[in-house]
Amino acid sequence: MLTFLWKFVVFHFLIISCCLLDNVNPEDNLDIPAIAKYFNTKGRYEEVNPYLTEDILAVNGSILQPPSAQCQEIHLTAIIRHGTRYPTTKNIKEMQQLYNIVLHNASGEANWLREIQTQWTMWYTEDMDGRLVQKGVNDHKHLAIRLSKLFPSMISEENLRGGFIRFITSSKHRCVKSTLSFKAGLTELWAITDKEFDHVVNDTLMRFFDQCTRFVQEVDNNPSAVVEVNMFKQGPEMRSVQEKIADRLRVPYSLITHDLTEAAFYLCAYEFAIKAVNSPWCQLFDEVDAKVMEYASDLREYWKRGYGHDINSKSSCRLFHDVFRRLNKAAGENKSGQQVTEAVTIQVGHADTLLPLLTLLGFFKDSDALTSTNYASQTQRSFRTSHMLPYAANLVLVLYDCGGGDLRLQPLLNEKPVTFPGLTDPRTSMPLYEDVKEHYRELLQGCDFEAECQLFKHPAKV
Repeated sequence: MLTFLWKFVVFHFLIISCCLLDNVNPEDNLDIPAIAKYFNTKGRYEEVNPYLTEDILAVNGSILQPPSAQCQEIHLTAIIRHGTRYPTTKNIKEMQQLYNIVLHNASGEANWLREIQTQWTMWYTEDMDGRLVQKGVNDHKHLAIRLSKLFPSMISEENLRGGFIRFITSSKHRCVKSTLSFKAGLTELWAITDKEFDHVVNDTLMRFFDQCTRFVQEVDNNPSAVVEVNMFKQGPEMRSVQEKIADRLRVPYSLITHDLTEAAFYLCAYEFAIKAVNSPWCQLFDEVDAKVMEYASDLREYWKRGYGHDINSKSSCRLFHDVFRRLNKAAGENKSGQQVTEAVTIQVGHADTLLPLLTLLGFFKDSDALTSTNYASQTQRSFRTSHMLPYAANLVLVLYDCGGGDLRLQPLLNEKPVTFPGLTDPRTSMPLYEDVKEHYRELLQGCDFEAECQLFKHPAKV
């Protein structure tokens, strides 16, 4: 009788447990900070594609819907940001400053604060300075495998061994190592041990922003170019976040500057991105605070790399023309019946490489500019770097031959099809290549890097 009762209790316990598990919300995962989706360019790729948390190699081939079964890929260009990295030296110095305040000045009694003061140690060192971490290595290895599964006729062992896949990278260590990691993802996938594959360092393409004199002088090194950013930092939304942090720590308001507020946000973001830890630092922010921090970062990217100034996007003219030169070459070879000599181009750079190009192409442009005073009206904005530019962000352009000279171009951002702005077709996100070229005709005929980047005697106002 006791045995029967015991089995009855266990059976009902299992049923209840299963029911509870079925109702678990993935967003309630305590290992993921509640504010993780607001980390801007410091965010994980998995926050943009949450299904990867269950299976990092998962792909969904059904997202590619060519207008006919005849369509075959003939060329693929991927422009990819480097993987997860350490903070820069500047950020690390600010983190150390904040940590010292928390250790010596904070008098709050919350458990998370005691954890920082007694268990957490400042493990970031200045020599780390933006270098790739192991997670960043894995970001590119896994991306290589997923893209090879999504486009098996392009990113194939045959094309790799045949020299039809080309690798180009920025000279920065984190980009070179990301490129090596992408290649390793493929060679390990196909167990290639008898051959190595070269890459080319090309800062002219992948760090064009450093070489555009007008951009450097008028925007990058010009405080007046980011006046909206600085005004927002001094505004009521940001002041509220700083005061709430000071209250949580129980320190004077004067100790928590904007830079230290940003350092606290980065501590949460880096701990999660690098170590997959929901750090006690994350408790300094609620969702309202995180949205303000996200907007402050978006505002900076908007005015320094995005739509804020015309030269921001025009600095990417070289890369823009290079992409279309490759597409035209592939189209020409295909039309004449030749094998496409550069089937795949993998180009690894920075968020600062991708954002000006996305801007030049017209992606994520809102009807109103982002300013210091319209935070409340921009809650539904398209321009959100948390969605656009996580670590390992990628813009992939795939050229298809659909038969009878019908060439089509499919853009994907972070492995999701997107539509070229101004080329909306409800039937497909894969427009005719000729229509794409016509849409960007003015840029293809103009957009001269040397002319755009020349520093005039009387620079344009910013």
